[in-house]
Amino acid sequence: MLRHPEIRVRVTLTAALVTLLLSTVLCAVLLTMVRRQTVSDEMRELAREGRRTVTAMNANVLDEVILSEGDALQQVVDLDGDVIAASPEMRGRPPVRFPPPPITDDRRDGQSCRIDAPGAKCFLVVEHRVGRGRNARFVYALKPAPGLLPNPLTAALLILGVPLVTGLVAYGMWVAASRALRPVDAIRRELDEITATDLERRVPQPSRRDEVGLLAESINATLDRLEQAVARQRGFVSDVSHELRSPLAALRMELELALAAPDEADMTETLRAILDNTDRLAAVVDDLLALGRLEADRNFQREPVNLTELADQEVLSRPRRTQVTVLSEGSVAVQGGRGELARLLTNLIDNADRHAAHEVTVILRVEPPSTAVVEIIDDGTGIAPEDRERVFERFTRLSQGGHRDAGGTGLGLAISRDIAEAHRGSLILTDRADSVPGARFVLRLPQ
Repeated sequence: MLRHPEIRVRVTLTAALVTLLLSTVLCAVLLTMVRRQTVSDEMRELAREGRRTVTAMNANVLDEVILSEGDALQQVVDLDGDVIAASPEMRGRPPVRFPPPPITDDRRDGQSCRIDAPGAKCFLVVEHRVGRGRNARFVYALKPAPGLLPNPLTAALLILGVPLVTGLVAYGMWVAASRALRPVDAIRRELDEITATDLERRVPQPSRRDEVGLLAESINATLDRLEQAVARQRGFVSDVSHELRSPLAALRMELELALAAPDEADMTETLRAILDNTDRLAAVVDDLLALGRLEADRNFQREPVNLTELADQEVLSRPRRTQVTVLSEGSVAVQGGRGELARLLTNLIDNADRHAAHEVTVILRVEPPSTAVVEIIDDGTGIAPEDRERVFERFTRLSQGGHRDAGGTGLGLAISRDIAEAHRGSLILTDRADSVPGARFVLRLPQ
């Protein structure tokens, strides 16, 4: 499997690359600024040297050899291009070729690479014009133009600072990422041990409520749900094995008795007992498949379903041991799965029929704003308040109903509540409104 770099490595590399890019750009900007400052200083120095020469010309004390206080090279050229005066290094050289100052100004600054002068190929030039017309004279002060790195020490410090700053940022980011991810490593190690050994343990939860703290909180909540799911699964498997073992044991017993004494066995009774146990086994398997389908996929096809019509069909589908009456205030329709809702009503009506003394009443109505309500009421002994939630647990049978519940699997009410919740509804067990003994199941479904 392809292994990706650790988060701290990726974060550190990203920070280092960004820092390297930014520091390189900053270094280039600073070197450019240093060069511009050097050029500006050189230009000011050339301007001062040129002004001294202009002052000497105006005072008529200019010699043919111009002695500069600095290292500037100078020439004085007339309008015809003749060199009138020059510094020692410029004597004997052709006149400086540089555009004259504009008419509105007596000075021009710039850089030229077409000047015949010693020391460089390109020069910084400051040109002064003295006089007007045919008497105009041009004073040129020039120096070799500075290179890309006019100050080597400053340039070296700036360039060496790029990898130094990059390294410091990378190290700081590595330390910060390692410290931030340390609780995550602890959570991961603990989670590996929990999933391998004991689901009752929980990952360490930091005191601060940052992203890592919220992650630990979510993991512990997930472990809570996982522990509950595993507990339900183990209990479900245990109950299933018990429920399947009983009819299978009964089938085996009937077959062994028939084989042990074939002449004495009443084959009709034996086959009837086998058929009853087979029906019970099929009912358990059918309910288990229904539960499995509900848990695997609740996105079943939904369509308009008339609950009144569906209740009538379920009541008339087969004979009942008690009188079942359907009362409706007109058509009560919802959006849902027809097969699932039919199973829900069948389970509730069958349950009420098994426990009722004489009659079962099914009442359908609509409550504002848009809730369909179905009540299934029987006149049996009822169920104690402390047991009313237990009846919705899987494979639960209460002792007081055992004599009438032989045909049940203990899954009908659990399936009914799951179907109601899959339709964003609810199913509860409560007292009868008329305060007489009996059970009253109330189903609410959004329309």
